[in-house]
Amino acid sequence: MSDRIQIRMGGYGPATTCFSRALTFIGERLAAEFGDRVDIKYVWNIMEFGYRAEDILWLVEHGLLTLGYQSSSYLTDRVSELGFVDLPFLFAQNDAARAAIDGPLGAFFAAKIEQRLNYRILGYFENGFRHISNRLRDVRTPADLKGMRIRVLPSQVQARTFELLGAVPLRWDLTEAIAAIKAGTIDAQENPFANTVTYGVHKFHRFHTATNHFYISRPIFVYRTAFDAWPQDLQEAMRKAVQDAVVFQRDLAVEEDKDARHAIASEGCAITELSAAEHDAFAAAVKPLLADARKAYGREMFEMVGAG
Repeated sequence: MSDRIQIRMGGYGPATTCFSRALTFIGERLAAEFGDRVDIKYVWNIMEFGYRAEDILWLVEHGLLTLGYQSSSYLTDRVSELGFVDLPFLFAQNDAARAAIDGPLGAFFAAKIEQRLNYRILGYFENGFRHISNRLRDVRTPADLKGMRIRVLPSQVQARTFELLGAVPLRWDLTEAIAAIKAGTIDAQENPFANTVTYGVHKFHRFHTATNHFYISRPIFVYRTAFDAWPQDLQEAMRKAVQDAVVFQRDLAVEEDKDARHAIASEGCAITELSAAEHDAFAAAVKPLLADARKAYGREMFEMVGAG
């Protein structure tokens, strides 16, 4: 049918990841409900076509893709308020982080993003808690990071976090980071264990530390120009499909974390679990950043995460 609505969904990981499987969930739901009214296609990993991971942002904003996802840190230069959720040790548990991002905090961020980019924000996938991996040595204290060149997401808050921890942060796109890790030209990176395994980092980094220093979500955004022109029933169906896909993806993410830990250990790598005192030492080192954040972001945002 020539008037079928084109829906092109994309990401930056293999088809087997929980994010790609969640896109499939959305597509299959819409295809079952709307049949020939829609034409759904997927681009699982834009990096395989020469794009950078961050390019997913403009590919959707300008309509080359209809729907995508990306870690919120990639948007902080355009939506400064998102730097708030880059703060270290803001959340202690998944449940608290999910409640905040699914509640007033996530709604606040969605409104800010939609004010500045040509998106509709439909929900948030869970990228989860992030950990440090490196090729040099076991990391148990901030002193162990001294002078270590570490890739961080393109966020000034994250860069400042690792400066306070004594490392040398590099705000690089994922594509640059993977190449540098394979070449051995940087020392460290930080990611959820599942991402570390997905991108093969565990084959080059022997040392892994479960620091849980950041919790990051991935906004799910659609090209607003197209979405707003869709029939109302398709808009509503897409919103509902995404909501259900978020639950599906988060359940998969829990299992992916377990599988990734096993894969890291199977590669002969060490996974260091910090004691409470060791964890507190990392949190103490970044307290100046949190003090500055209370002035910059105000009480209201901290109250949204129960840390007012």
